[in-house]
Amino acid sequence: MSDSIQTKRRRTDPQTVLCDMCAEDRKPAKKTCMKCEISMCFQHLQAHLTTPVLLQTHPLTEPMDLCGNTKCPQHGKLLEYYCLDDMTCVCVSCAIEDQHRLHNMKTFSTAHKELLEKLKAEQLILQEKTDDENVSLEKWEQSERGKLGRCSVRLIEAVTKLRDISLTSVQSSVSARMVSLKTSKSSLEAAQKEKDTFSFLQMYSQVHQDVEEAKAVDLSKGLEPGSHRDKLVEEMRQNGEKMVKQASQFWGSLLTLVDPEHHQELVPTGSDL
Repeated sequence: MSDSIQTKRRRTDPQTVLCDMCAEDRKPAKKTCMKCEISMCFQHLQAHLTTPVLLQTHPLTEPMDLCGNTKCPQHGKLLEYYCLDDMTCVCVSCAIEDQHRLHNMKTFSTAHKELLEKLKAEQLILQEKTDDENVSLEKWEQSERGKLGRCSVRLIEAVTKLRDISLTSVQSSVSARMVSLKTSKSSLEAAQKEKDTFSFLQMYSQVHQDVEEAKAVDLSKGLEPGSHRDKLVEEMRQNGEKMVKQASQFWGSLLTLVDPEHHQELVPTGSDL
């Protein structure tokens, strides 16, 4: 494959960040300097890797399209610190002069490490919450089926429809609440896979918000045993017994009408009904 074809492919690939210092045949960038706001290939990166002053004052990240978001919109200075209180990247002027001066400030690398550990711990909490046996829909359904199974066959035919509607509603409700947990899980996984420090810190605020919303979710709400639900089940059982008794009386009256001589032998018992 010719060099011209390779160059054309690199330029048309939206995932490739090209070197800003190559005059011709721009090569893929190896690093991006946040202070210079340029991306550099291996050849043009050497000055940043070998000059002590540049090593200390010019932070390098994985190749990225900066789009002008590396500088403070208020002071025009390089974003170098992360405010843990406000969960945002700030410049040195923000850190020592303005509203962030009394906040908990960290360097990007330190903030990345600490917040990554925090996300891992919160991921375990959410996993335990998801796996909690007390919110198991399967056990809840089995319990309700057992209660309904002690009713008569005809009562079950009527109550089954109510049960299916109830289960569908409960499952829909819990599924809706599960969205927050799934969203937080996706955010946590994406954040933990993000290797670039600056990109990680930029997305942390949203990840934190997703996690807090998920932590507030109560999957067991509406599933726990309670007097209101027990009272409803008891009323259904009593009404079912009345239905069986009335059906038996109706059945006997009907058989008396159609077969007066043998109706006593044909009338089913309450348990048969």
